[in-house]
Amino acid sequence: MRVKIRDQRTWWEKLRDFFDFFASNSPARFAILIFTLLVLALTAVLSLPIATRDRSITPLADAFFTAMSSICVTGLSTVDMATHWSTFGNVAILIGLEVGGIGVLTLASMLGLFVSKRLGLKAKLLAASDSNPLRLHVGPVAESQAVRLGEIGGLLVTVAISVFVIEAIITAMITPRLLLAGADPWSAIWQGFYYATSAFTNTGFTPTTEGLTPFASDPWMLGALSLAVVLGSLGFPVIFALSKSIRRPGRLTLHVKLTLVTSLILFIVGTLAIYGLEWNNSATLGAQDPLVRPMTASFLSIMTRSGGFSTVDIGQMNDSSLLVMDMLIFVGGGSASTSGGIKVTTLAVLFLAGLAEARGDSDIQAFSRRIPPDVLRLSVSVVLWGASIVAIATIALLQVTNARFDHALFDVISAFGTCGLSSGVTGELNDPGKYILAATMWAGRVGTVTLAAALAATQRKQLFVRAEERVIVG
Repeated sequence: MRVKIRDQRTWWEKLRDFFDFFASNSPARFAILIFTLLVLALTAVLSLPIATRDRSITPLADAFFTAMSSICVTGLSTVDMATHWSTFGNVAILIGLEVGGIGVLTLASMLGLFVSKRLGLKAKLLAASDSNPLRLHVGPVAESQAVRLGEIGGLLVTVAISVFVIEAIITAMITPRLLLAGADPWSAIWQGFYYATSAFTNTGFTPTTEGLTPFASDPWMLGALSLAVVLGSLGFPVIFALSKSIRRPGRLTLHVKLTLVTSLILFIVGTLAIYGLEWNNSATLGAQDPLVRPMTASFLSIMTRSGGFSTVDIGQMNDSSLLVMDMLIFVGGGSASTSGGIKVTTLAVLFLAGLAEARGDSDIQAFSRRIPPDVLRLSVSVVLWGASIVAIATIALLQVTNARFDHALFDVISAFGTCGLSSGVTGELNDPGKYILAATMWAGRVGTVTLAAALAATQRKQLFVRAEERVIVG
């Protein structure tokens, strides 16, 4: 006689067990599912009449685009962010920025920690995959990582603290400047917090119609925003590693060194390129005081890390400048950061691989450390997927709009790199164009590695090695 055992678990325990099983067995698909659900939830909220100032219903395409841009921390918009949304709508958007900036997997791990009061091995692996995409393929890895598996709990605490502290400091820096500009105390605090959140999450939304135009030559305002964008673009693992080194001085990991060095090089190259190419452009830098031009060039170079703010009309920049910015935006910022793109460490690994090949070295080396071959394969995959997404989206956007090629390409790369800078195409999109750019933002924020892993039906393990045969390349 069979005895049927009744499941004594509550519905909450069943849901939590399913959540844990799905998250640990397929972190990539889990990330995409949570991410997509958050976008749809914010779309529903922004579609409510209470979300707009005039209590009208926002068209679905615009609500969906704004929700995607918020969760993706992109900063592109099809409506006037300063006049269209009500206080309720703006609060919902700021919550979306915070959720998107922290990261879906990191946020899920923090919620899991809150519910279970502890962080188990599966939850650590889940959070680790957000800070290191290699773990999606080969499990826990220890080589050259800014955050080891045992330190994931500390990373999550660092994420929560750094978000609160950095945004509070930037708000305190910006608010007095807004008061001096004539804003009343409440507006100054609100706008200061809005700017701080938008800058640290690398979004680029502005709370006023005129944007940063009144502060185009203000080093304090632009400096505060630049500081927030840089901190957000470095990545939480780098911030975590730097905070540890301050408390206990020691050797920085290879990931931290490559992120800092490559970011600095790209900033310098971008500043010099924009400064030189736009010097005589009367519609941009050429109309500014000679002492202000270097500041504008450096500010724009920092914004290509995924910041999204601008003090000039991007659509009036020279084609050569737009191409330079295309490349910088495509690279983006640091891994596990609030910025998008293929990430600076991906570019660094590819450059080091080319340098090793030119020297005839069998290993990729940097700072007296060897980079394993699987990191190179992953870097190549990221670039290939990213370039494919940009190419397909650009072709589709050109097909449904009458935009110029260089402007369409710029806005597509900005969407993929979750940058927020626009040449003017985004504000004039039809509904099909809005959905194309929204899908590009989704693919860029989810991450090419996570997307590729999710599309793979299974993680295949080949138990044999095929015969080797070389092909001619180059």
